[in-house]
Amino acid sequence: MADPLLPTVPVFSGPDGIRFDFNDGARIAVPKSDIPWRIRLRDLQTATVLADMPLNEGTLQSTRRSFVKFGVEVWRGEQKLFTHDLDLRDRDVRIDMSLGALGDHLAWIGHVEHFRLQHGCRLTCIMKAPLVDLLREAYPDIRMIVSGTTDETLYYASYKVCVFYNDENGIYQPVDYRLAGLSDTAAHILGHEQREIRPRLPEAASSSPLDEPYVCIATQASGQAKYWNNPHGWRQVVSFLRQQGLRVVCIDQKPFSGHGIVWNTIPNGVEDQTGNRPLAERAVWLRHARFFIGLSSGLSWLAWAAECPVVMISGFTQPFNEFATPWRLINRNVCNGCANDPRHQMDPQDYFWCPRHKATPRQFECTRAIEGKHVIGAIENLMTEIL
Repeated sequence: MADPLLPTVPVFSGPDGIRFDFNDGARIAVPKSDIPWRIRLRDLQTATVLADMPLNEGTLQSTRRSFVKFGVEVWRGEQKLFTHDLDLRDRDVRIDMSLGALGDHLAWIGHVEHFRLQHGCRLTCIMKAPLVDLLREAYPDIRMIVSGTTDETLYYASYKVCVFYNDENGIYQPVDYRLAGLSDTAAHILGHEQREIRPRLPEAASSSPLDEPYVCIATQASGQAKYWNNPHGWRQVVSFLRQQGLRVVCIDQKPFSGHGIVWNTIPNGVEDQTGNRPLAERAVWLRHARFFIGLSSGLSWLAWAAECPVVMISGFTQPFNEFATPWRLINRNVCNGCANDPRHQMDPQDYFWCPRHKATPRQFECTRAIEGKHVIGAIENLMTEIL
C-alpha cells in the first residue's frame, strides 16, 4: 500500500550520500558506489536482526510498517559509516487515521495521544473533517489536519492506523484486527500496551436539550449485518421506554438507509433529531441522556466518549471488538461473531456480508435472534443502577 503523501526519497541526510527516515517503515537509501554497501536493520526492543544485506545502490525499506524501535547500520566495504537508532523525541511524526470512520477515530485518538506522550514527539494526525472539528479543542497538543490538506512538513516518521483487511503477513498491523478488537488495533500498530482509552471531548456548558428525561437511540449502520434485524425489536423497546415516562430521541444522521430493495427506517414512536449535524451537537444530546441504545457503529462510540451509559446490540462482532459496557447484547445460541473470526475476511463493499449464511434463511440470525425482551431486560438492569 504505497503512501502517495510520502517523499519518494528518504528525508534525512547521513554521510557520503546516505539518506534515511522512518516514514512507512525504515527507509535507507545509498548512492551508486564501486565499493558495495552493506545495510543492517535491527529491532532494538527484541534484539532481532531484520535485514543484513549488500546493496550497490537504491533503497532498503523494512517489511514492517507499524512502530518498531529500529536500529540502522551502514557499511561501505569494511568501514562502518553510519549508525542511527530511532528516537522520536522532539521529532515531527505523522499518524494517518483518515481512512477510519467515526467509531474508529474515537477508538484510536486516545492511543494517538498516549503515543505522543510516550515518545515526546511533535505529532500531526490526519483525520476526517468532522472529527477534527469535534476533537481539536480536546487535544491541543496534537496538530490535526484534514485528509487532502497540503502539508509540506518533512516527517522523521509516519504511521498508518487503520483496519487493514488482507494483511496476512502482519505488515501494517502486528495482530490481526479480528483478534485485536477496534481499540487494541491502534495499540498494536503504535507499539504500546493494550488498554481501553476513552477519548476526551471538549468541555460543554450547554444545558439539556429537553426538560423531560429522555433516551437517545441510533438504529442505522453501514452494513446490514450491523443492524438489529429483529423486525419487532425496536418497536417493543420504544414502547417500553415510553411506558417508563422517557422520551425517545433518534440521533442518527439519516432517518432511513439501505441498499437495493432492503431499507431500514426510523422506528415509530421516536422523536426525529436526524440530520447532518455537527458531532458536538450529538455529544450534547448524549451527555444529558439517561442512556443510549445503539449498534456496533460510530454513535455508540460517541456515546461512550460522552460518558453516557450504552446498551449495545450486536451479534456479528464479539464483545471485545468494542468498548466494555455491562449492557452488551449478544445471543450465543445462534450464529455469532463472524466479524472477529479469522476464518472470515470482512468485505466492506458487500452491504449484505454474511459469510456463513448469506442468501439462506439463517442470514443475519445473529441479531434477528436478539429479542426485544432480552434488550428490555438489560435496560431494566441499567435503570435500576442509574435511576
